[in-house]
Amino acid sequence: MAEAAALRTPDYWRDVKPVLDARCVSCHACFDAPCQLNLASHEGLMRGASKQMVYMSSRLRDAAPTRLFTDAQTPAQWRGKGFFSVLDSAADTSRASAAATPAATGLLLGVLGMKREPVSAERTPLGDGYDIGTERKQSCPSPDEFSAFAKRHPRWGMPYGLPALSEPEFNVLASWLASGAPYREPAPLGASYAERIATWEAFLNGASPKQKLMSRYLYEHLFLASLYFDDQDQRQYFRIVRSRKPPGKPVDVIATRMPFNDPGPGPFWYRIEPMHATVVAKLHMPYALGSARLKRFQQLFLDAPYKVAALPSYAAQVASNPFVAFRDMPVDSRYRFMLDDAEYFIRGFMKGPVCRGQVAVDVIDDRFWIVFKAPDNDPGMRGSMFLASVAGSLRLPGEGLKGPLGLFSWQGYKDSQMSFLMAKQKYLETAAANTRLDLHWIWDGDGHNTNAALTILRHHDNASVVRGLIGRPPKTAWVIDYSLFERIHYLLVAGFDVFGAAGHQLTTRLYMDFLRMEGEFNFLALLPKAQRVKVRDHWYRDAHTSVRDYVYGSHIAFNRETDIPFTTDNPRVELMQMLRHKLDPVMEKRFDLGSAPDNGLRSELERLAAQRGANLTLLPEVSFLAVVQQAGALVDPRAVYTLVHDTAHTNVASLFREGKRLVPAEDELLVAPGFIAAYPNALFRVVRAELSAFVDAVARLRDEADYRALVARYGVERTSPGFWPHSDALAQAFTQLEPVDAGVLDFGRLENR
Repeated sequence: MAEAAALRTPDYWRDVKPVLDARCVSCHACFDAPCQLNLASHEGLMRGASKQMVYMSSRLRDAAPTRLFTDAQTPAQWRGKGFFSVLDSAADTSRASAAATPAATGLLLGVLGMKREPVSAERTPLGDGYDIGTERKQSCPSPDEFSAFAKRHPRWGMPYGLPALSEPEFNVLASWLASGAPYREPAPLGASYAERIATWEAFLNGASPKQKLMSRYLYEHLFLASLYFDDQDQRQYFRIVRSRKPPGKPVDVIATRMPFNDPGPGPFWYRIEPMHATVVAKLHMPYALGSARLKRFQQLFLDAPYKVAALPSYAAQVASNPFVAFRDMPVDSRYRFMLDDAEYFIRGFMKGPVCRGQVAVDVIDDRFWIVFKAPDNDPGMRGSMFLASVAGSLRLPGEGLKGPLGLFSWQGYKDSQMSFLMAKQKYLETAAANTRLDLHWIWDGDGHNTNAALTILRHHDNASVVRGLIGRPPKTAWVIDYSLFERIHYLLVAGFDVFGAAGHQLTTRLYMDFLRMEGEFNFLALLPKAQRVKVRDHWYRDAHTSVRDYVYGSHIAFNRETDIPFTTDNPRVELMQMLRHKLDPVMEKRFDLGSAPDNGLRSELERLAAQRGANLTLLPEVSFLAVVQQAGALVDPRAVYTLVHDTAHTNVASLFREGKRLVPAEDELLVAPGFIAAYPNALFRVVRAELSAFVDAVARLRDEADYRALVARYGVERTSPGFWPHSDALAQAFTQLEPVDAGVLDFGRLENR
């Protein structure tokens, strides 16, 4: 590909974009792209870079949002927001000439050119001159600062801390830039896409109050989705936006900080527009549209017997609270809509509007299971009037004070949450008086929906969601009901502002503590009364009594005895095994090592998965293990595994001193077929005949020297000459295994040890 392109003027779509996708997008996409240089699309490339940091926990005032495709549309508009070109030189902002030197043709070629110099040769691991931490201080030189930057940091060429581009790859980019970076608009979508878009836009822009309320609800839940049409072979993704221009006209995006903010005066329309950016795993949340989906929405939201008295306003206290804004819409319809695609909505909590679980993940355990209350058997689902009566207590930080004053709004939300929990406890004890408290409370996926059982895996500062209850029974589990499900969405997705001040982000983090506790309480309620406090105390070892009581105790308890007949002295694990058995008919098992086809590796991989204890503390959070037949052999997608290190904690109830709450003796290792997680920390490539030796080496880990020896023998390190070929093989395997879910992996957290 690259060799042929050298003989002609490179084309962006045919020649340039594949190089950027394979070598640059792994670090330069979404809000965590260094210097906000997003290379996943031509629009991001033309926007350029900025010195402004998106992730800044010390920010006392809200920052102006800089969402690509939303907050500005043209390079000139982005220049007005402080972005500078990475294509033009400091001396001449016109396009580079063919005779120009790399440093003179702009930042992009300049930093790539730095990697061509002999000084870029690196040892393993990288030397002290590199900082690859996510909180590192970034250097974002403008064009007129580039020369000084290159002299000061001669080893910081791009790709940063990774091998250089190959000669053909570099030549493609250099030739394209020297030719003036020519660009052509993508070919228009075919008639089949236009027809489907027209159908959906007509459905979403109906005139009746019911249709308007439905579309507002759908938009606020799907605004981050990678929409696709399930009857089309070509996987083209779309997004839903609010536009000033109607269907049939070019989309004119209405940019608001939150999806529930007032769109402003005048009419607006919901539009479906194509996404041209490269799919990256850390923000990709696919959601299928099709005829079956259209019928389902019609059934849930339009055929259901209810009346819309008046459309809700966009006042902050109304719009940020779904229990107020959508009180006319049946609770059952809303809940079933979310259950239909529960994995998508839970993914939103981890990826959300931030690309990574910036706030949500340090409030959760490293691995836990999620199941859901059944709409037909949960007495709370028959309490639409109850939810309406307590809607004022379900306030969320999305409506709260902005700027420094947001730091002082926490107590009000804490009091509101406690008021709701006490009212909920009283209501449930009354409503459930004549209802059996057993596994009938748990949604069974209606006999076919694999979203009924999910596993959440935290990887320090990011997290993953997969369908199925995978691994050994974890320490904790959540049972989610409608009100909890909706609040988490409006807290962490619809109502979270990555550009918000520290007060907003801190309040969100603290509020999420209560939502986690509520999910855990719902699980505890199914245990024998005599065991609930004991299990709670194990979950919250070393936590203050007041914290434990918020989960189950003096603040909130459930006086009903369970109707589940337990037979062992460990009812927590017994209940988890019951849940696994109940949901087995609809369980997704692609990430279950025991259910995967036995390719002769299972016994050794099960021995690896049986590891438990302090030796695992030396392993990174996430590793991808490829088992190959022999050295130099191709990677078989069926022999790629994810190793997830479960870091044990006494509790996760505090923002600070996490290191003091670790319990190394309880650390575990999950081994799952395929790809879990978007941010691998290590890559291992093991010849099949050496798999047993690899497992032995992991079992013998005692110190950093042992881990260094493991990586030196089996690792594909960030400085390895074979790094990019192995990366390409993993990308191909990911696409083969997960054609819908696959995206470019992020190498920003690859370890350097």
